[in-house]
Amino acid sequence: MSSTTQLRSLNFDNINPHVKAAKYAVRGELAVKAEAIRREIELDPSSHPFDHVIFANIGNPQQLDQKPITFFRQVLSLIQYPDLLQESNAEAVKQLYPEDALDRAKWLLKSVKSVGAYSHSQGAPPLRDSVARYIEQRDGHPADPESIYLTTGASSGVNTLLHVIASSPNTGVMIPIPQYPLYTATLALLNAKPVEYFLEEHAQWSTNCDDLYTVIEKAKAEGTDVRCICVINPGNPTGASLPYNSIEDIIKFAAEKKLVIMADEVYQTNVFVGEFVSFKKVLRDLQKKEPGKYDNVELVSFHSTSKGMVGECGQRGGYFELVGFDPKVVQEIYKFVSISLCPPVGGQCLVELMVNPPKEGEPSYDLYKKEYDDIYNGLKTRAYALHQAFSEMEGVESQDPQGAMYMFPTVKFSQGVVAAAEKLGKKPDEFYCMELLKATGVCVVPGSGFGQVDGTWHFRTTFLAPGTDWVGRIVEFHKNFVNTYRD
Repeated sequence: MSSTTQLRSLNFDNINPHVKAAKYAVRGELAVKAEAIRREIELDPSSHPFDHVIFANIGNPQQLDQKPITFFRQVLSLIQYPDLLQESNAEAVKQLYPEDALDRAKWLLKSVKSVGAYSHSQGAPPLRDSVARYIEQRDGHPADPESIYLTTGASSGVNTLLHVIASSPNTGVMIPIPQYPLYTATLALLNAKPVEYFLEEHAQWSTNCDDLYTVIEKAKAEGTDVRCICVINPGNPTGASLPYNSIEDIIKFAAEKKLVIMADEVYQTNVFVGEFVSFKKVLRDLQKKEPGKYDNVELVSFHSTSKGMVGECGQRGGYFELVGFDPKVVQEIYKFVSISLCPPVGGQCLVELMVNPPKEGEPSYDLYKKEYDDIYNGLKTRAYALHQAFSEMEGVESQDPQGAMYMFPTVKFSQGVVAAAEKLGKKPDEFYCMELLKATGVCVVPGSGFGQVDGTWHFRTTFLAPGTDWVGRIVEFHKNFVNTYRD
């Protein structure tokens, strides 16, 4: 019984059990410990054998020194302080801001009135028009602004759809393993069932569609009402990028089994191998090739300003697009989002900037293109450098980097590691990651927080941190760790 039982209304025993059941590894024990170490170093720089903590546990680009896109921040600064656009300030402001930034800020303010005012619950209509144009240009198929919802990052959109889908404890949602723990955590909060399908590590973390049929039939036989399949493309934590034919197979599977498809596509610009293909494009292609057969497929696609070369996690911008949903269900989705009034208007404006950046010939284009390419090339270079380092570490295997912001290597542990972890009540990957943090200041996430095949162990790390010094720290730690616990 909690020691606070008699003192307060709430205690650990009487709060919502679904909150207690939810787990979110990327902000779990290791992240808490990393922050504590950071504060200790701040107070006493000699307290640890390193001078700073590398937060490689979460895709938070600007925390790890990714530079904001200049044009985006120029426009955001103007809409936050519109007095700069007054005629009396015109001459001074023209010395600081290019003409296209001034024009965009004026247009955005005309569209939203003020970033301090509520907008339409779906997001300001002119901004949704821009998103629709972006989707049309990307996919070669029309997009309806009325089917687009601006959101507080992609996470709030995922939360919205799962709330609508999960009608009972018997509701099942198919999720990839390994997966981003937003999905399992939200399903735990909703008291719904995750139905796990395993990605194939040996085949670049691909999806085996034959396995999908096996998984859903087993779940249905156990009485689960499977309603949805979630796909993360490019993958988190795996970084894998789905080819066109795999997306087509998943859509055909969902159509046959009458499943909603939730396509988490927030890393769509973080692709190093091949090109990103959206679920929306493949669905529309299928509908064109076989009229009528796929008309009732329900697809919701998510995107965000937090990832890619934008990397504006703290601005909380995103959107989702609904395709093929029953109009009465759409009304309920709108009602759900309207309960929160509207997403942050500054974040909405950033979404518009993301989908409608400076174009060739405009004053800001050259700088925008340089900054964008520099960020992309830097991420790609660090991804391959990290992959090379993993390939040289004993007992570590890593698939080739394909995209996103992460790598998810396999680590083979000795019985000595297993025994040491058991003594502390931890899993081997949790023990390894904690020892890595304490020795090097590099914070990663154990694979058990994402799900993994029994008997295998992994960890997820971003490759966002600048430089290679921190990679060297991991390599040196691993060598010492292996030697310490060698059988």
